[in-house]
Amino acid sequence: MKFLSLLVSVLATGSTVAFAPSKIASSRTAVSRMNMAASEELYIDEERRFLMNLILLGSAGITVGAIAIPYIAFFVPPGSGGDGGGVSAKNALGDDLFATAYLTEKPAGDRSLAQGLKGDATYLIVKDDKTLETYGLNAVCTHLGCVVPWSAANNKFMCPCHGSQYAPDGHVVRGPAPLPLALAHCDTAEDGKIIFSTWTEEDFRTGGKGWWN
Repeated sequence: MKFLSLLVSVLATGSTVAFAPSKIASSRTAVSRMNMAASEELYIDEERRFLMNLILLGSAGITVGAIAIPYIAFFVPPGSGGDGGGVSAKNALGDDLFATAYLTEKPAGDRSLAQGLKGDATYLIVKDDKTLETYGLNAVCTHLGCVVPWSAANNKFMCPCHGSQYAPDGHVVRGPAPLPLALAHCDTAEDGKIIFSTWTEEDFRTGGKGWWN
């Protein structure tokens, strides 16, 4: 009886040992599959995150560009593209001004406004010999930026805002304006258009460099 009991015990132990590796192997396979699934899920999440980052950066770039480009362009002086960086003088309606027609309409000594560099109001000056002066005068007061009208009766520019006065060539004769009116070259193009361009030379009224450069 003892022998039979021992034999049964040995057989049972052998049976258990025989099936143990199979269970361990199954467990390892399940763990491996879970790890693989987790890795695939992590890869998909990383891919989605990368895609979302690209979309976010692209949207931000478009928004910043839409704001920055016009802002930068505002500080770039306009050019006519073929007259040495000059711009065509225009009337209040935005039409180009032509020297011959303009001088026919204006008397000697006339100082009338036109659209000049950067769109600033600029005086065209008709000399006594009925030709255009070689410079134009920016009409913006150097005190606080008012547009200064020409007073033919007083033969000077007189600012209505704070009383500044300028001589016919734009230099200050009465404050509080601290600086003369800015100069611009005034020329006639081959097609007859009146052209304004930046004055970079010495300011002939002060003998020094123009403050606007």
